[in-house]
Amino acid sequence: MLTKRQGIVVWFQHMKNIKQLKRHGHLVFVSKKQKYAMIYVNMEEAEEKEAALQRLPFVSRTALSYRPFVRTDFENAKQDKAKEYDYKIGI
Repeated sequence: MLTKRQGIVVWFQHMKNIKQLKRHGHLVFVSKKQKYAMIYVNMEEAEEKEAALQRLPFVSRTALSYRPFVRTDFENAKQDKAKEYDYKIGI
């Protein structure tokens, strides 16, 4: 059975604290240049985990991802005629 997951974006001050972030969820992505990390947690625990992460001394700020709440099924999407022609001739 698949569990519902939600992402938490965590901005931090130093790269040396990445190990501590791994304890709070599944670490998916870390940006060295912009100093943020993407962590996935169970949706039921997302708000508690975000509050726990915010209390850490090296964390600048946190934000919950809105991806689970965005509709991804598009019904009346029109195809581009130029792309459709390119696909037919094999470009």
